[in-house]
Amino acid sequence: MFYKSTRNSNLKVDSAQAISQGISEDGGLFVPESIPSLTLDEVKYMSELSYSCRAAYVFKKFLTDFTDAEIQYCTDNAYNTKNFETENIAEIAHLFDGTYMLELWHGPTCAFKDMALQILPYFLTTSAKKLNIDKKIVILVATSGDTGKAALEGFRDVEGTQIMVFYPENGVSSMQKRQMTTQEGENVSVCAIKGNFDDCQSGVKKIFTDDEVKKVLEDNKLMFSSANSINWGRLVPQVVYYISAYASLVSDGQISLGDKLNVVVPTGNFGNILAAYYAKKMGLPLGKLICASNINNVLTDFINTGVYDRNRKFYATSSPSMDILISSNLERLLYMLTGDNDAKIREWFGALASEGRYEVTDDIKAKISEEFYAGFCDDEDTKKTISSIYEKYSYVCDTHTAVAVKVYEDYRKATGDTTRTLIASTASPYKFSSSVLEAICPCFSADDEYALVDKINELSGITIPESLAGLKNKPVRFSGSIDKESMSDYVMEQLDVK
Repeated sequence: MFYKSTRNSNLKVDSAQAISQGISEDGGLFVPESIPSLTLDEVKYMSELSYSCRAAYVFKKFLTDFTDAEIQYCTDNAYNTKNFETENIAEIAHLFDGTYMLELWHGPTCAFKDMALQILPYFLTTSAKKLNIDKKIVILVATSGDTGKAALEGFRDVEGTQIMVFYPENGVSSMQKRQMTTQEGENVSVCAIKGNFDDCQSGVKKIFTDDEVKKVLEDNKLMFSSANSINWGRLVPQVVYYISAYASLVSDGQISLGDKLNVVVPTGNFGNILAAYYAKKMGLPLGKLICASNINNVLTDFINTGVYDRNRKFYATSSPSMDILISSNLERLLYMLTGDNDAKIREWFGALASEGRYEVTDDIKAKISEEFYAGFCDDEDTKKTISSIYEKYSYVCDTHTAVAVKVYEDYRKATGDTTRTLIASTASPYKFSSSVLEAICPCFSADDEYALVDKINELSGITIPESLAGLKNKPVRFSGSIDKESMSDYVMEQLDVK
């Protein structure tokens, strides 16, 4: 299995190179040259396996240059009860008849990013050994809240690596900020950017492709890689949990082998829902892929019209991990839908960079409409949905998951589709305690974040994760903020190179 760049189809690398490099030198994203197949018999076989073994089974189809022993080493070290609070790794809650919550937040940072970022350091260090790389790997991360902490935790004190995380100064929840700014580890640094997530993401991409910066790194035996979902090593673990969830629902008798299953995903950067699309293309019997956005609804407009336009007002919302106007992983989808037309991708994404806008062709619009449904939800409806779910089912969900539930409710009303449906629940409600409590107990107020956490615990009975409870007395290590234009200088200073 080789990987091509979305902006140069003639470039081919193996998975170890794609993972270690993170992004192609031409600015494109690595994609598999073909999608491996997954039969129903294989799904049935996987239904009897542990999560770690299911993951290894899927990875062997994509990471063909890894040995079985290398893959097993990675999965065994990532998916265990040392890192996750449940043996199942991802739990499935039954919300109402035929609707299931895939709880992806039982890892060390209480967000779905743990599902990929607990294994990425093992993928990356194994790849470096396979390629005989003798350079320190510098991980640059732009985060809208969850990726940053998950990456910091995953790469903390990993030999041969250094990690720097950039987050929007006023664009994350107080718990997300505290998670990052108190991070332990000798090889980590965290910096706030005076801007939004797109500024962080664009800044990181610019550093990656800066020829002068590349030369400085080369002269100092350093190399960049990424822990964002632009890195294939981040995306392929996300494919696993959709396959695993389907297998679990078969094993539990909730669905029969071969039944269609719709999937709803709250998403901003399009990686999480793209992973479901890959699983479907492998042969997993998924139905409609329902893309849920908050009021920063650039993806909703694109899926419904074929026009991608980031020239719009940016909103800071109660679901900050989706406060994104440039959805990087959309490039991978469009590359596949155009039949690997790298020229068309260069044209569209060149226009996005220069004009902030592009429009796809009618045939691509039709292909997107066939696979995806899109909707959005503002903060007021998010709050109402959290309250409604709590009142009806005594189930407490976070703001991002509530966006997905509301968009799914709208989808059912609009289409009458009652196919069994899996909703990706992407974060613990404790990470957004202020917004959650405002919805389920509006009369309660407190200045102390941990008083809010305790109140949610009282109302929900959900165990407070130790990783969050333990933050209360941790000292803040990182308090700086910089302009987006200073990101490259900050990286050079942290690396102590010129």
